[in-house]
Amino acid sequence: MKDKTIDYVLRATWQAVSRMYNEEATKYGATMATGFALLSIDRENGTPSTALGPRMGMEATSLTRTLKSMEEKGLIIRKKNPVDGRGVLIHLTKLGKEKRELSKSTVLKFNETVRKHVTDEQLNNFMEVAEIINELIADKSIYSDTENKD
Repeated sequence: MKDKTIDYVLRATWQAVSRMYNEEATKYGATMATGFALLSIDRENGTPSTALGPRMGMEATSLTRTLKSMEEKGLIIRKKNPVDGRGVLIHLTKLGKEKRELSKSTVLKFNETVRKHVTDEQLNNFMEVAEIINELIADKSIYSDTENKD
């Protein structure tokens, strides 16, 4: 592991997690993106469609495809936002709520299994390193514009 770069380990691990979630979701006729969307939509009040993309870290075109597929499968319905008539709220249907619970249990099982195989200290260190990486990226501390000027 010593000769692998940090970004390689992050990418390879995320790809493995993503593949695992997609394999599990396929058993239920879904995808990881669908499961993540189900978990990101407020169960009771719905969620503005404009808030879902940033919440999920998903591009608008991918989100649009995912939501269209979810609507066709009867997992969500779109309703006008009562506060802002121009906006749309995404609500879970009864089936969507059932599938949301399935997605939730899948994520919780992953977390539970990982927690059984790592110590609290290891998990805390992992979370701390991930947070630092995210902060460095958000602060543009890695590739700042001033460094790239001639």
